[in-house]
Amino acid sequence: MDKDRKLVSTLAFCWRIERQDGAGIALTSHDAPLMRDGVIHRSDPGVVPSVLTRKLGVEPQSGEVAGALSSSALTAADLEMGRCDGARVTLCAVDWEDPATASMRLLEGELGEVSVSGENFSADLRGAASKLEDAVCPKTSPECRASFGDKNCRVDLAGRSVRAKVLASDSGELKLDRSVDNRFLFGRLRYLSGANCGAMSVVLSVNDDVIRMRDVPRAGVSPGCTVELREGCDKRLQTCVSRFGNAANFRGEPHLPGNDLLTRYPGA
Repeated sequence: MDKDRKLVSTLAFCWRIERQDGAGIALTSHDAPLMRDGVIHRSDPGVVPSVLTRKLGVEPQSGEVAGALSSSALTAADLEMGRCDGARVTLCAVDWEDPATASMRLLEGELGEVSVSGENFSADLRGAASKLEDAVCPKTSPECRASFGDKNCRVDLAGRSVRAKVLASDSGELKLDRSVDNRFLFGRLRYLSGANCGAMSVVLSVNDDVIRMRDVPRAGVSPGCTVELREGCDKRLQTCVSRFGNAANFRGEPHLPGNDLLTRYPGA
């Protein structure tokens, strides 16, 4: 009983966020930094899990993290810019008085919907088991369903990115200091500096040194801002064969008859 009482009184939450742009944040509810798994978790008493449910079985597990934006590592601007959207989150409970004690992992998954109100925020956590809600068999499609360069596509992305500086911007249109070709159509654009640093978008059109993006930048783009452009794919079988030689990994059914086959009549 004394040991259990001690554990409750020395319990602290540690959570780690790995953003899609590669940045990482490690925070703890303890009033002093904690070293766990070789990572220093910064003290942030304003961040605690407000709702957390765990149960036996394979039902999807979820939770909610809420708190005050008191840490410089997690700001309202970051959340509003979407830098944490889809981030990998690990939440665990530790005994801060005994660093040798193994931590208890409570939840691991992706950061879902984030809402900010003044100096407070709340974010949903989707556990790994939530993927069980996805369809067992994917729907058929003439285009490839894989994401360019992922484990299903398997195209090597090394050497398929270039950097450029922004000379001027107008809503979702950027003028660069270099020309780019149609290889970057439907590719990924990532801001490497400026107010949008870490944010990403999709290239919808390319015209020499002018590109148009799918998403209008949430913050202003200043001249001189550095961006990274990665090649894209239009997900057609012809492109997969002629440009990448990757037909074996094409995840689509381009020759499967569509619903229009049902409307045909003999002799049509």
